[in-house]
Amino acid sequence: MIIGKIKADREAVIELEVVSLAQRVKIEAVIDTGFTGFLMLPIDLINRLNLPLIGKRNVLLANGNSVPLNLYRVKVIWHSVERVVYVLQSDTESLVGMSLLHGSRLTLDVVPDGDVTIAPLP
Repeated sequence: MIIGKIKADREAVIELEVVSLAQRVKIEAVIDTGFTGFLMLPIDLINRLNLPLIGKRNVLLANGNSVPLNLYRVKVIWHSVERVVYVLQSDTESLVGMSLLHGSRLTLDVVPDGDVTIAPLP
């Protein structure tokens, strides 16, 4: 089970372990149910991890605009298992999307410092 918290600004965050060829880092990532991809990471973290660029992907933003974003591949530890996922470049924060959550039950206690739990479905 993956455990997180609701922050004061009502964002649901979890700690996620990201694994590159060079290193393993633990990051704080915001759960974004409006993001259908796997993961977004800030460009400075992508550069620090030396993630391989595998192409570009056109992404439809919430405001209706379509923009091309760089696409990378990385491993994450998800439900205690190393998993390869696709990463889109972000200018700001790390986001966990619905593709990474697929096959999981997400429970949110949406109050200050409330619990966030992600459990694998049977």
